[in-house]
Amino acid sequence: MDSTELIKKVRKIEIRTKELTRQIFSGQYHSAFKGRGMAFSEVREYQYGDDVRSIDWNVTARFNHPYIKVFEEEREMTVMLLVDVSASNLFGTRKAYKKDLVAEIAAVLAFSAISNNDKVGVIFFSDRVEKFIPPKKGTSHILRIIRELVAQQPEERTTDISEALRYLTNAIKKRCTAFVLSDFMDTGFEDALRVARNKHDVAAIQIADRGECLVPDMGLLRIRDAETGRISLVDTSASGFQSAYFQWWDRLFAAQQEIFRKSSTDHVRIFTDEDYIPALKQLFAHRR
Repeated sequence: MDSTELIKKVRKIEIRTKELTRQIFSGQYHSAFKGRGMAFSEVREYQYGDDVRSIDWNVTARFNHPYIKVFEEEREMTVMLLVDVSASNLFGTRKAYKKDLVAEIAAVLAFSAISNNDKVGVIFFSDRVEKFIPPKKGTSHILRIIRELVAQQPEERTTDISEALRYLTNAIKKRCTAFVLSDFMDTGFEDALRVARNKHDVAAIQIADRGECLVPDMGLLRIRDAETGRISLVDTSASGFQSAYFQWWDRLFAAQQEIFRKSSTDHVRIFTDEDYIPALKQLFAHRR
């Protein structure tokens, strides 16, 4: 993609997502992600009338005099976008590639965050962390994120969601709100998700394409795995193939749903041929 085409695509995403944010999501985002928790500020000596539940027993034991923890209200949040850039996201059979939908939804979330005066950062990942953009505020920062979303060329093709979640847990020290945008074509990320969920507020936005779930009857068909490059020859006309393939996808989606349920992770699935606005509204409304 040359620079002129890149600028046009970035501008198109900016115009569409800023308008959506202004008209639809700003109020709902603010209600769902208020960022008004209590953050540790300092330790001071205990005074008559202080809540004994705030006593810091470690400091008290060290100085042989009661000390309490002082907390202050947090006025802003940090929002992290974990964006899957592996090769499976280059698939799309209907209105858009999964990659394009991920970019647009990420832009909506980013503009919603800065309208709420929050910082936004991004972790681009494949089977490793491809790029980390530290959280910052401001429109120019968001436009940089959109440019990276559009132009990102990953060095690896496969997916490791666990690696991205571990990076989030280690890199972001204070509690943040993290959105994982991926098709979740991966396994074994349950433990990493649970650990990240214990430290941060994590939500999963799963991007899917109906062409992956249903293979038409086309006789012998060569199928190439986008991530591994492996080519398979399948007979789509074989007796029971259609139902067996659909059942395999159904079991996969059910297993993913169970992972999100067990880790108490809010989750929505959005197909490339449908409007993502109702799904995001549902995600925000569920968190109020």
